[in-house]
Amino acid sequence: MARNYIHTLFTPSMRALQEADGSREAYARMEAGADGKPDELTEKEREFIAARDSFYIASVTEGGWPYVQHRGGPRGFLKVIGETQLGMADFRGNRQHVSTANIMVEPRVSIFLMDYAGRRRLKLLAHARVVTRDEDARLVTTLMPDGYKALPERAYIFDLVGWDWNCPQHITRRFTEPEIEALLQPIIAERDGLRAELAALRGD
Repeated sequence: MARNYIHTLFTPSMRALQEADGSREAYARMEAGADGKPDELTEKEREFIAARDSFYIASVTEGGWPYVQHRGGPRGFLKVIGETQLGMADFRGNRQHVSTANIMVEPRVSIFLMDYAGRRRLKLLAHARVVTRDEDARLVTTLMPDGYKALPERAYIFDLVGWDWNCPQHITRRFTEPEIEALLQPIIAERDGLRAELAALRGD
């Protein structure tokens, strides 16, 4: 069971609010046994990450402002490269370099991976670092998705602190175009079959 995520995230003020709200006992049980070691990814988390085509990453500016960025690519562009490590190629974008600059100053980040159709959410805490092509061109190339038409400028490496699955209660279901097409395939097949039967009856 992953314990280090909430053990790392919860501060004394958070625990005090939980105590006042009556939820502290349950969360204390969830934290029990946390030893500060990173939560290792199980096969469930690995498969979930490999199926994602986007995620949200939160970092902090030098002025202390939180910044949330959406990152997208082909499925599996965020790669599991170790029991507690993820990596991705950073594609050329609008050249604001907000997340990159933030990470270079303050490496602590939070990542949300969403499955809207399945109403699932995986949260990660990690220490991030930037690896440029000049520093390790082979690593950047290795992290590029096969056949993806984008220019990789650097790599992000995420050393996990912990992970946690979140309650699906208020996640509104949304579907991507491929997901909708997959759901419609049985209906389309049935429609085509009925059309063929009707054409045969008509002698078309």
